Amino acid sequence: MKRHLRTHGYRAAAAVALACAITSTTQQAARASDPQTLTEVQATLRSLYHDAEVATDKYNATDEKVTRQTKRVDALDGQVEATEAKLAHLDSLAGATAAAQYRGGGVSAELQFALASDPGRALDNAGLALQAQQNTRNLLTDLTATRKEVRLRKDAAAALLERLRASRRAMATERRTIEQHIAEAKALESSLAAKERQRLAALEKKNADKAQAKWESTGILKKVGTGATAAGKKAIAYATRQIGKPYVWGAEGPNSFDCSGLTSQAWLAAGVTIPRTSEEQWAQLKHVPVDDMRPGDLITYFSDASHVALYIGDGNIISAPRPGRYVYVSPAASMQILGVVRPDA
Repeated sequence: MKRHLRTHGYRAAAAVALACAITSTTQQAARASDPQTLTEVQATLRSLYHDAEVATDKYNATDEKVTRQTKRVDALDGQVEATEAKLAHLDSLAGATAAAQYRGGGVSAELQFALASDPGRALDNAGLALQAQQNTRNLLTDLTATRKEVRLRKDAAAALLERLRASRRAMATERRTIEQHIAEAKALESSLAAKERQRLAALEKKNADKAQAKWESTGILKKVGTGATAAGKKAIAYATRQIGKPYVWGAEGPNSFDCSGLTSQAWLAAGVTIPRTSEEQWAQLKHVPVDDMRPGDLITYFSDASHVALYIGDGNIISAPRPGRYVYVSPAASMQILGVVRPDA
């Protein structure tokens, strides 16, 4: 998936600089109380959490890929075992044929029966001596082809396993990156004094309310649907039961969620399987105009589709917002809306 992560060094420097600007001296603390400084802190926090969410989405996508690769490798291993069993059986039949030819130049009835597509006809023709030599040559050709096939399948299995290990290594690296982003955001937020945190929260709410009011002023709520489908109602009911549970990156319940973990599990509870990540939900599900959305639809946010939430009606969503927060109800337009997708189209 596309990512726009900044370097760790830049993030760390930004976090340290802002923390020092807020906490090092009384004069700097007073400066941090200035609305403009709070706005800057808010922007930095929002950027850090956004980067962490983008990385989380990539982790989830990689995890799905690893799962699919594991299933393919398991299936391929089973095919290799079956092919090797066939090879052993053909080797055994070839030995029987050679012994029969040595004794009298014939081909055993068992061998003809095994090679023929019609076993009944094979039994009828078992005594046809004119086919003996040709059948034997065909058998040896099949043995050679089977040996080659087994080698190719083994090579393919080994290549898949190596890619699987590489994916896991990349995923482990991505995990460390995610954890670092989250740690930076938490450190920056906790460096604010209680009063500044309250002001920051108030500023966030003010901006969210302003964005929501602007969105509603377009008359959008008079256009959108008000009735959910039966499946949509089940998805909303599931999401509602999760309110208050913490955001944890990569989580999909039952005790914690990330944004797409919540939406995918909500729709799974409604009997509809959708992609795991917000980016894949945006890419694969049916797009509907925002003014045609209905409760149960998914609202995708930001230009990189890095966040997703469940629309529940009356201009509100249920979402797992970010680390340090909990599943909650919030205004639908409090973040930059990219578009709407419908799982039960």
